[in-house]
Amino acid sequence: MAAMTLYKPHALAKPHADQIDLRIGDRVEAMAALQGVPEGTQGKVILANGFNWQRYRVLFTNGAELGDLDHRTIRPSREAARQAVQDPLISASGGHLGLWSRGRGPRCPTESCRCSPR
Repeated sequence: MAAMTLYKPHALAKPHADQIDLRIGDRVEAMAALQGVPEGTQGKVILANGFNWQRYRVLFTNGAELGDLDHRTIRPSREAARQAVQDPLISASGGHLGLWSRGRGPRCPTESCRCSPR
C-alpha cells in the first residue's frame, strides 16, 4: 500500500463560530449517510481546507475517502470527545483544553495552567 500524503493546513484557515475546528489526524464520524459511507462510520481527517468555509477531507474506516465535508456532515467522534474529558491536562487545569501543549493555539489564558510556557 502506498504512503498517504498529508497536507499542512493554511495559516489563515480559521473556522467561524458555527463551524467545527478539526486538525489533520482528528477522529470524526459521519452524521448522515454519505456516498459509500453509512451513518456513524468512523474516519480520520487527512486535509483541513478553506478560508471562509472550513471543510475537510476524511478517510473513513470502510476505505472511502470523501472531501468537502463540514459541520453538516461530520462531527468529532465520541471516542475523541471522551479522551478529551479524560485528558489529565484538562482535569488538572480547570477544564481548559491545553491548546498550547498541542500546538493548536495561542498561550493559554488560564494563569494556573501547566500547558503554556511562562
